[in-house]
Amino acid sequence: MICGLIKSLPKNLRRNFVPAPNYADAVLASLEPMQGTLLDALAMRLLRMTGVKVEQEDWDLSALEPHLKIQFQVIGDDGKVIAHGFDLQALKDKLQGRVSDTLSQVAEAGIEQQDITQWQFGELPKEYTKKQGSYEIKAFPALVDKKASTAIELFDSSIKAEVAHQKGIRRLVLLNVPSPIKYLQQHLPNKAKLGLYFNPFGKVQDLIDDCIAAGVDLLLAQHSDIRDEQSFEQAKERIRGELGDTVVRIATQVEQVLSIAHAINKRMKGRVDLTMITAHGDIKSQLETLIFKGFVSEHGADKLPDLLRYMKAIEKRLEKLPVDPNRDRLCVLELEKVAQAYQKVVTRIPKGHPLPDNVQSIFWMQQELRVSLFAQTLGTPYPISAKRVMNAIKDCE
Repeated sequence: MICGLIKSLPKNLRRNFVPAPNYADAVLASLEPMQGTLLDALAMRLLRMTGVKVEQEDWDLSALEPHLKIQFQVIGDDGKVIAHGFDLQALKDKLQGRVSDTLSQVAEAGIEQQDITQWQFGELPKEYTKKQGSYEIKAFPALVDKKASTAIELFDSSIKAEVAHQKGIRRLVLLNVPSPIKYLQQHLPNKAKLGLYFNPFGKVQDLIDDCIAAGVDLLLAQHSDIRDEQSFEQAKERIRGELGDTVVRIATQVEQVLSIAHAINKRMKGRVDLTMITAHGDIKSQLETLIFKGFVSEHGADKLPDLLRYMKAIEKRLEKLPVDPNRDRLCVLELEKVAQAYQKVVTRIPKGHPLPDNVQSIFWMQQELRVSLFAQTLGTPYPISAKRVMNAIKDCE
């Protein structure tokens, strides 16, 4: 195995560990238990022997001989192999639909429900377990948003269930409180009403619905995990009284963000000097990650002041760009290096899972880095540099 791993390295690294069998024997002789993962321990031993550092991404596990890889099998109740492969996550993704169907089949009658518009189903447990043959099946019930209603469904992951449940609670609240749209029309300043038409993603109504959803989420954040009728009623009544004013504040901030974003896009139209093409491309890419259909509830209402600051930072960047486009280009290279490292972390997150908080925070750190590089006078909430972001990325690996 160790010899195979050494041979999997790129040629410029592999040549430092020749002959590979000899280095493998030396590593085996010095390895001890509790030294971290095999790859970490192997890299550390090779570093001590040669002074050459091997990074995690340098190992090419796909180059290993099949007999050196762990193969996973999924076996049914009849003992037959349902699926097999070397990639466990790919197997999970492939069988996701069958897992959901199986959970529904083994669940007791009444656990999963459809067309729910009122909390009339008692307490909703966080976990559900049932003995099935020689196995114990564990599932995670959640309230799920179905637009015109909600439903109780079982998930195979507590993380997926938690995300779905938050959206399901939001929908059930919205089904049971008056719409704040009329209140919004009466109290939103005319400038803000006009500004909402800068929404680049279709109907203004969709944007308003997004603001309302963000308002409910913001108010729900003040309540603990809602799993019974009493806690739901308490949250619902509080939201009923505060949602109108909350949505007005959110819509006002959204208008400010969209107005500046509209001005930025307008400014970048037309002929562009060759020295500024890279910067314009980078700015457009940044805007796509910050403003999109559903961005208000996706980012959360508490991020709107930051979004406004990021828009202002882009404005300042465009003002400085003609003066020193070369400095801007160097900054973009620095940002791209960080972005590539961040993307490697993101790709390791299982399909369908939300970004963990520590990974999500790195996304926002990159936005703060942009403020620091292009509009330092606007300030950042904490010290930031490319090195700090890279260290945070390393902590996630």
